[in-house]
Amino acid sequence: MPKGYIIGHITVKDPEAYKEYVVRDTPILEGYGGRFVVRGGASEAPEGPMKDRHVVIEFPSFEDAKRAYHSPEYQEVVKIRHATAESDIILVEGV
Repeated sequence: MPKGYIIGHITVKDPEAYKEYVVRDTPILEGYGGRFVVRGGASEAPEGPMKDRHVVIEFPSFEDAKRAYHSPEYQEVVKIRHATAESDIILVEGV
């Protein structure tokens, strides 16, 4: 079964307040089987615009990734990210 991924491209606008999002989102996503494979780190964009921070979370399946993202508990925490950062989030099925 193909794995599923939540991929985020993020520019944090309020680093101090954003810390609460990181603390709260991690156990939620891990509870749905998520494993952070990229969380920050060096990056470059040889083509196109880029945000400052990148996150890739791997899940056992695409359905698990969707369940995690759309879960009520994660959607509550998403409000913090919306208030403290600009972000593009995509859900992707792997091979």
